[in-house]
Amino acid sequence: MKFALLTVSYSGLFYAGNALSVEEQIHKARALGFDALAIETKRPVAFPLDLSKADRSRLRAVAADQGIALCAVESLSNFTGRIMEGRENNLAMMRAVLDLASDLGVKLVKVFAAWPGVIDDEEAIAMYAPYERGNHFKRLYPPDLRLWQRAVAGIREVAGWAADMGITLVLQNHAPVITPGYEDVLAMMQEIDRRNVKLCLDVPLFHDRQSDEYVQEAVQRCGEHVAYTHYGAWNFSETADGEVVQDPAPSFGGRINYEAFINGLQQAGYGGYLVSEYCTPVLKDHTIAGIEEIDRGTRLALRYMKRLVCRNLEVRT
Repeated sequence: MKFALLTVSYSGLFYAGNALSVEEQIHKARALGFDALAIETKRPVAFPLDLSKADRSRLRAVAADQGIALCAVESLSNFTGRIMEGRENNLAMMRAVLDLASDLGVKLVKVFAAWPGVIDDEEAIAMYAPYERGNHFKRLYPPDLRLWQRAVAGIREVAGWAADMGITLVLQNHAPVITPGYEDVLAMMQEIDRRNVKLCLDVPLFHDRQSDEYVQEAVQRCGEHVAYTHYGAWNFSETADGEVVQDPAPSFGGRINYEAFINGLQQAGYGGYLVSEYCTPVLKDHTIAGIEEIDRGTRLALRYMKRLVCRNLEVRT
């Protein structure tokens, strides 16, 4: 397994300080000890319309010079909008995302079935737009089915364009529309039924469903389809004797079962990236902290995950 940094971590949206450009984040990824950089396609860092052909060529050259792979491009897609023009705007955005990935030599593009959005121009720090998180299982009514069907149809259309460009889409198990766990994202991928649509399966998005049994079941059911995964850098701390430990996850207040998840991925032969993201406001003493806290959390999380991967390998060998 390899490790990548997601650019949202240093986007300036969740800490007190300026965003780092993609080029600066390539250097940041190397300094922190990552193998790769994953690029999220939103301002102020990497909105596709802000990056010229010359910019894209320069970024490829800088990444190659620094020994940092550009491993994925992540969209902020929403295929489920009620208004036709909104869905068409989303398709236009996805075409721009695919073109950016192609120009950067990236063969993996992450999609959401739906994304609620980020508010960043009315608050002191970015916050997510409200959405219904939903229960693990819910009865589907006609309006829910329409959202699901729009997502399936839209992703199929984009998958056709992506296939022509040699690009694989990875569908993330992220709300709304898709409920916590693995069942919905696996079902949607199967209904999309395109060879170049795989899964981005994130164990933090299981929320409180963190038992060994459930996590193992999720990886067993999805393992052959998983092409990408994230971990959060926002809930780690260091003990007095230097051990990195997990703090409660902000989404549900419990512990994320990375141990069972990583072990399951290794058993399934996963050889892709584990992608670090810090995408929640960073607070220290009830004050929005600076970029140094993003550095601290990202370093601690990377130490924890590398130790976990190595320990599992040692146990099996």
